[in-house]
Amino acid sequence: MKNGILILAVLVAIGTSSMVQAKQQVCVFDLLGKAGESYKMMEEWRLAAKGWNSDIQLIAYQNEERADEDFKSGKCDAVYMTTMRARTYNKFAGSVDALGGVPSNQIAQKAIIYVLDKRNIKRLKTNVDGVEYEVGGIGQIGPAYIFVKDRRINTIEKGVGKRFAVLEYDKAQIAMVKRVGAIPVPSDVSDFVSKFNKGQADMVGAPAYAYKPLEIEKGLGQTGAMVDFPVLNVTADLIFNTAKFPIGFGEQSRTWFIKQLPRQFAMVKRLEDGIPAKYRINLSKEDREKYQKLLRDGRIELTKQGIYDASMMSVLKRARCSVDRTNFECSLGGE
Repeated sequence: MKNGILILAVLVAIGTSSMVQAKQQVCVFDLLGKAGESYKMMEEWRLAAKGWNSDIQLIAYQNEERADEDFKSGKCDAVYMTTMRARTYNKFAGSVDALGGVPSNQIAQKAIIYVLDKRNIKRLKTNVDGVEYEVGGIGQIGPAYIFVKDRRINTIEKGVGKRFAVLEYDKAQIAMVKRVGAIPVPSDVSDFVSKFNKGQADMVGAPAYAYKPLEIEKGLGQTGAMVDFPVLNVTADLIFNTAKFPIGFGEQSRTWFIKQLPRQFAMVKRLEDGIPAKYRINLSKEDREKYQKLLRDGRIELTKQGIYDASMMSVLKRARCSVDRTNFECSLGGE
C-alpha cells in the first residue's frame, strides 16, 4: 500500500514538473524579424517571464498573417502582432488604435495605461470559439502619418480619386479611405509600403518605425511628402491562450509592459526625428480641425457598425479632452 502511494506521488510530481517546464511558444511579428525593436523587446519580456513561472520560446515572423494563423491553429500559445489584427480577439483593447482617437504621444500613454489597468481585467479576457484569450500587454509602435507621392496632395479634397494603400483586413481603414473619396488599394503589412514605392498607390499611412526599413524615401522621390498629422496611433497587442499560462501571468505581463512605455515613446521620438524635415508638410489649424472632424465622424459610424468598442471611444475622448480641454469635440456628445 505504501509503495503504491509512493509511486503515485512520484508520478504526480513528475507530471507537475513537466507542466511547469513545458515551453510556451510565442509568435512575434516584427517587420524586421529578429533584428527589429519589437522582437528585441519581447526577448527581454521572455527573460522577465522566467520569474513568472514561464519558460517561453519566441518564434519570429515577418509575415503577420502567418503568425496569426499559427496562433489560431495552436502552434503558438500567444502572439504579439499589430492591434489592428488583434482586434478580432479583443475589441476593447483592439480599439485603442481607432482612427484619429490618439493624436499625441501624451494621449497614447494615458490610453495604454488605462487599458492595461487592473480594473479592466474582465474586459481584457474574451472567449472566441470556446477558447479563452487574454491581453497580456500593449506595445507602442508610433503614430502613423500619411505619405504622398506628390506634395500637392496636401488637403482632404486633393486626395479624392487617389489610390491609398490600406491593410485589407482592417475594415476601419477601408471605410475611412472611401469616406474621403480615395480609392483603397488592398494590401498586407508585408507589402503596403512596397505598393507605394512601386507607384501602385499614391498615398500610404505608416509610422516612423517603417520609414527606413521599408525605404519609404524611395516612394517619396523628389516630389513626395509626409503630412505631419497622425491619423492613428499604431500599437501591438500580446494575446495569449489563458489555458497555456500560469494563473496570474496576465497581470504580471501587463505590469511589465507598462514599465516599458517611457522607453518605447523615446524610441518613437528618435525614429520620427530621423525623417528629414524637407518631407514634412505642416497643416494649418483649419485643416487640422477639418481632419479631426472627419475622423471623429468616421469613428462614430464605425462604432455603430460594431468595428470599434463604444466604451473605448469614451475612454479615448476623455484622454484627449484631459490634455486639450479647448478642443472642439469636448463639448459634443456622440463618443
